[in-house]
Amino acid sequence: MGAKSFRGVASSTALLGSVSLACLALPSSAWAQAADVAPQAPAEQDTVGNPVEQITVTGSRIVRDGYDAPTPVSVVSTKELKAEAPANISDFVNTLPAVRGSTTAASTNGSLSNGAAGINSVNLRALGAVRTLVLFDGQRSVASTTTGTVDVNTFPQALIQRVEVVTGGASSAYGSDAVSGVVNFILNKEFTGFNAEYEYGVTTYGDGPNHKLSGTVGTKFADGRGHAIASVEHFTQTGIQSIDRDWNDSGFFLANNPAYSAAGCRDTLASTPCVNEFLIASGIGTGQFTPGGLISTGPLSGTYFGSINPATGRATVNQLVFGPTSGQWMVGGDLAITTAGHRSSATLLPAEKRTSAFGRLSFEFSPAFNVFGQFAYSKYNGQSFYQQTPTVGVTIQRDNAFLPDSVRAAMVANNLNSIQIGTSNIFLPPQGSDNTREVYRYVVGANGEFGALGKDWKWDGYYQLGETKTRELLTNTWNIARMAAATDAVAALAGNVGGYAAGTVVCRINVDANTTNDDRSCVPLNRIGTNGASQAAIDYVLYNGQQPLRTQQLKQEVVALNVSTNNLFSTWAGQVSLAFGGEYRKESVNGQVDQLFRPLVANGVTTGTWIYGNYLPTIGAYTVKEGYVETIVPLASGLDFNGAARLTDYSTSGTVTTWKAGLTWQVIPDIKLRGTVSRDIRAPNLSELFAPGTGRTNTVNVPQPNGSVAANQFNESTVGNPGLKPEVARTYGVGVVATPAFLPGFAMSVDYYKIDLSGSIDSLTAQTLVDQCYLQQIATACTFISTTGGRGVTTPGLAVTSIEIKPTNFVSLETSGIDIEASYRRQIGPGNLTLRGLASHAIELVTDNGVTLQTDAAGQNTGGLPKWTYRFTAGYDFDSGFSIQGVARGVSGGVYNNNYIVCTADCPLSTADRRTVNLNSIAGAFYYDINASYNFEVAGAKAQAFLSIRNLTNKDPVLVGNGPTGNNTPAYPQTNRALYDVLGRVFRMGVRIKM
Repeated sequence: MGAKSFRGVASSTALLGSVSLACLALPSSAWAQAADVAPQAPAEQDTVGNPVEQITVTGSRIVRDGYDAPTPVSVVSTKELKAEAPANISDFVNTLPAVRGSTTAASTNGSLSNGAAGINSVNLRALGAVRTLVLFDGQRSVASTTTGTVDVNTFPQALIQRVEVVTGGASSAYGSDAVSGVVNFILNKEFTGFNAEYEYGVTTYGDGPNHKLSGTVGTKFADGRGHAIASVEHFTQTGIQSIDRDWNDSGFFLANNPAYSAAGCRDTLASTPCVNEFLIASGIGTGQFTPGGLISTGPLSGTYFGSINPATGRATVNQLVFGPTSGQWMVGGDLAITTAGHRSSATLLPAEKRTSAFGRLSFEFSPAFNVFGQFAYSKYNGQSFYQQTPTVGVTIQRDNAFLPDSVRAAMVANNLNSIQIGTSNIFLPPQGSDNTREVYRYVVGANGEFGALGKDWKWDGYYQLGETKTRELLTNTWNIARMAAATDAVAALAGNVGGYAAGTVVCRINVDANTTNDDRSCVPLNRIGTNGASQAAIDYVLYNGQQPLRTQQLKQEVVALNVSTNNLFSTWAGQVSLAFGGEYRKESVNGQVDQLFRPLVANGVTTGTWIYGNYLPTIGAYTVKEGYVETIVPLASGLDFNGAARLTDYSTSGTVTTWKAGLTWQVIPDIKLRGTVSRDIRAPNLSELFAPGTGRTNTVNVPQPNGSVAANQFNESTVGNPGLKPEVARTYGVGVVATPAFLPGFAMSVDYYKIDLSGSIDSLTAQTLVDQCYLQQIATACTFISTTGGRGVTTPGLAVTSIEIKPTNFVSLETSGIDIEASYRRQIGPGNLTLRGLASHAIELVTDNGVTLQTDAAGQNTGGLPKWTYRFTAGYDFDSGFSIQGVARGVSGGVYNNNYIVCTADCPLSTADRRTVNLNSIAGAFYYDINASYNFEVAGAKAQAFLSIRNLTNKDPVLVGNGPTGNNTPAYPQTNRALYDVLGRVFRMGVRIKM
């Protein structure tokens, strides 16, 4: 539980929890895709009591009921969205089992140098958001980043009618990127009247308050032939800018075990037993730095500096009690001192402002010709912090003006001209981002129905122009050269070349013999101690408010035409359907970065000039031309064939084909079988093609000659590869749908899927390249690594300074699993009962890069694909207007890594492919939510008051030991926030009015 809470909430939530659990104890099943309502059940109503028209779900370009399509389609209705009242629609979508593990604005706070902080994405099957196609009302939407990721919070949430999730390959129907499926946010284009809504949310600890206000108006004109809709929405959220939760204080990490010795594992001596290389436990922290500076090597090792002593004007000097150390990690010892100010310094929930506006105007000139125009605008601003950034290896010369006299004397006694300290730079605020994204979307189009050649035809066409303008601004980021200059502070000698009065504390660069490095604006910075830095010095290293900034413009143009008929001709079994069409698309990006904020690039080595950012503009474009055809052919009574083919030509990589073949068979009225096989693709995105080499600062664990590891801080440079080809996937699916007549209102589906992806576009991580080079002696990996000796010079002992990351088509992926969905809806007593259950079972997610051992991510709860993910809901709508719904959701337990070997003694030699570890299990979690609402009328208007409580029991997240790499690891949540709730109990409440 957290450190602070609203005590008055306890009794009321206990009562609500009893109601929720009672609902969940009802028969277990759920709502499956577009299941028919039981005859005795009343028609479904929306949140303020209006009848909802029957919905036909589309899983292809031909309109088919969701249960008739061979590719499974899951539907989230307006009623479900309104019941939970999520602050962001992605918060709800990401609880669906097939989508679990997607990134959110809260989990992307560390995405500084790539500009992705604040993005809410959708990631089906844990294959990556880039392999999930996100549509807005059946149309592509301009991306929010160069990786092609669409931020779903740019959609007008007040007008979203439902969300359709196509869980299967759909490239032949929708085009590139639909490898793992499609998530389609459907717009309510027929809305009339006026809707207003206000929502308020807050955690049980009183933090993270947010407000959302929206208004929508729609009207018909010209005898119903014309229709106009307008909607606006504004959302604000106060951030939780550190991890103020008790569960994050235990020091639970995955660290390099100080007791491990590779040499000891190779010999047979009893005195050098072979123990586990990785240690997962509580009571672990950093051992390389303190808030005011720590000398961690040499004869003065353990000396650390505290606050400034007013009597001397110098920092107090103390001695640290070390625990066993390895790399950046220390087990035990004075952890409270070393981790202070750094642990939990990352943002738990970002501060956000989101404003959107949407307008649509349509007019029917005739049934054959309806025209429409559409405009959408969204602006997002988010502030979050990455960490209180530490630096190690900071050189302090013996004549540093701020050095305590006792330490200077000790340096003289030990014949030391300099020392190196590690510091968390506590005198600076945490480093973070203040990103703004504006998305503009213009659409004009037409559609209609007509008869020709004895057939009934439907057609639609549109032109779309989408533009995203990003302003990627970092905060509290220091300039590396200025930090070094300000740190090297000395007392000016008499007659110095800078003309300073003797004894004045100045920057050495202004009084040394080299006049070319002078900077008269340099202000000496006291990094020795926790509170000795002057504001003028801080302003200097932060470049007087000038911070790394990149502006980018992503542009998408689409022209599309689609035609279909459901009575092309008849066979002995029924009417043949046909759809065909074409599309032209252009994706482009342009950007601007001031020279001040760019890294230095020379001889293939990128050197950062700022601790973060080091931006370079991404510039590039490509075009796509494609045509498709799709058909449904009845083969026999109850047996239909669905086939599709698409030809796509990319300006960057040539022509590729995709196709799909599927069958549905109504075996008996109660049982339907379905199956598909398809060839799907994902083309490289703008970032993968044209990334210019923007730098990113982090650390890697580099093996040392003595068998230990060193945590080297380095610059990671990600570059594009114009030679990339599209990924190719072969997708298989087979399933059964049951709608038993003996249980009216019940429906259930079970589907098996398998996706084989070849030529996958991927990059080896920096740590993997280091392991391959230093541990596995793979020469090609060494060519991407630069050390103090130069690029490719990886002599053991030289510090790694830069690593280049470049994507190629070199990985194969295989994933398979089972999706289960069930529903039951029936009139019972004075109301309507609705039950729904969804569960996904991951069988495998195997990655093979052709070099190292295959990895299977299924069941690794350090990622986003547990073995089982589930969501159950039980709701009851009283005829009186009161509704209550209980939700149970969660994930099964898992492991850290399926390739780990568990041991603590007599271990085999730990290798890069098969690490040894003391434990390899992560517990699962089960969360309960409850939602309630009441419909009433006020002054002739229909209204609804609602309350939603997420994580009703205020369950803490399961602790997950992150590590061993990354100097940001101790600053982050000690859990996997993609799977486990980190905020605690969250309340949302509000009111809706419709006129």
